[in-house]
Amino acid sequence: MPQIMPDFSNSIKLKYVKLGYQYFINHILTFFLIPTIALILIELIRLGPDEILTVYQSLHFDVVQVLCSSFLIVFISTVYFMSKPRSIFLVDYACYKPPVTCRVPFSTFMEHSRLNLKDHPKSVDFQMRILERSGLGEETCLPPAIHYIPPTPTMEAARGEAELVIFSAINSLMDKTRVVPKDIDILIVNCSLFSPTPSLSAMVVNKYKLRSNVKSFNLSGMGCSAGVISIDLARDLLQAHPNSCALVVSTEIITPNYYQGQERAMLLPNCLFRMGGAAILLSNKRRDRTRAKYRLVHVVRTHKGGDDKAYKCVFEEQDEQAKVGIRLSKDLMVIAGEALKSNITTMGPLVLPASEQLLFLFTLIGRKIFNPKWKPYIPDFKLAFEHFCIHAGGRAVIDELQKNLQLSGEHVEASRMTLHRFGNTSSSSLWYELNYIEAKGRMKRGDRVWQIAFGSGFKCNSAVWKCNRTIKTPSDGPWQDCIDKYPVYIPEIVKL
Repeated sequence: MPQIMPDFSNSIKLKYVKLGYQYFINHILTFFLIPTIALILIELIRLGPDEILTVYQSLHFDVVQVLCSSFLIVFISTVYFMSKPRSIFLVDYACYKPPVTCRVPFSTFMEHSRLNLKDHPKSVDFQMRILERSGLGEETCLPPAIHYIPPTPTMEAARGEAELVIFSAINSLMDKTRVVPKDIDILIVNCSLFSPTPSLSAMVVNKYKLRSNVKSFNLSGMGCSAGVISIDLARDLLQAHPNSCALVVSTEIITPNYYQGQERAMLLPNCLFRMGGAAILLSNKRRDRTRAKYRLVHVVRTHKGGDDKAYKCVFEEQDEQAKVGIRLSKDLMVIAGEALKSNITTMGPLVLPASEQLLFLFTLIGRKIFNPKWKPYIPDFKLAFEHFCIHAGGRAVIDELQKNLQLSGEHVEASRMTLHRFGNTSSSSLWYELNYIEAKGRMKRGDRVWQIAFGSGFKCNSAVWKCNRTIKTPSDGPWQDCIDKYPVYIPEIVKL
């Protein structure tokens, strides 16, 4: 009996075929240039120096043509370098770490809930079921005014929380960077739900005695994605003002927004949102290139409108499935999905390698021409980024993005652990996640980070950073006293 040939299609691992394809496409210019250069060198060697000299002498160069060509080259080079965007560097950043006196364990939260809502036991049960599935841990913190029974969300208390969070973060940043207030040219403060008069940015200007000509901005009402919007605004301002530094502060003030009623749609934020804030120092100065941690590569902002009903669905109880607002509704996911899709469509060509762009293009053409039922190709963003910082708005948001972007557990570890340790800190959550990656010693020179933020509207904003240098494990920061015990196992339901 003749020997049966082996089935090579089964013996070859498809992943190695894909790796080979990716390597070939991503280095296709190298594969073509090296043989071309080799052929040219072989031809030059064959001709010999005498024939090469003869060919050179046979060329007649006109002086006017040489001068014009030189002028054109210099002119084009000048225009290119003058129009090239300035590099924006992230010198350093600092995250606020609440004191242990602000800690709210599950037992404390539920005890206060029972006392504050003693006439509404169903609302208490609702909050308990939310907390059980939230993904939060026992170390999250609420501001002092919320610890009172009943809470005292006064304007004075809200101002006190803002001063505590913002000034603590800025002080830490100034200690780390050795920057002084007179060096700040641009100030941007974003806080969505607390917009007092005088503004929070004016509060910072007065506290640190910033220069009278500082460019000050106060952003509000933009939801959890406002942190990336602030970075985008700072980038535009730094492009227009050379040799400048920008201080960006991202936070959300909990005190005046703590809900004390019985409407379930409004009770959910009480269970998820916690104290937090971050201060970021950006610069376009050349001398900051060497000491900066990251360089800003891209910022992409997308907005997909939806009515208030669709957005509020995230807070509604889903009795049919015996689960509550921790799961995003279909209406909201349609809007959020469209915003994410639009953001990825814009981001993809900027960051994806050629191999992924070709596969996406071929699939798109095939769906248009041959069969609309073909499954859309989801680009492998793991080839473009080493680290992912997904807004820690809730477990469902992280789960959905992990599934849709086909990320591993390690890729979303920073987001899950930030939600567990600090809760939903709104626009500052991305910086707690970045600090988690650094505290784990995973940030290496050349690594690329994708920050993805979701917010009201519905907005999906993202920023891409490239690490300038291998970052040593920081000796301070919000994870200083607990990074060794992370990652921790987070069960689907924590029975209270």
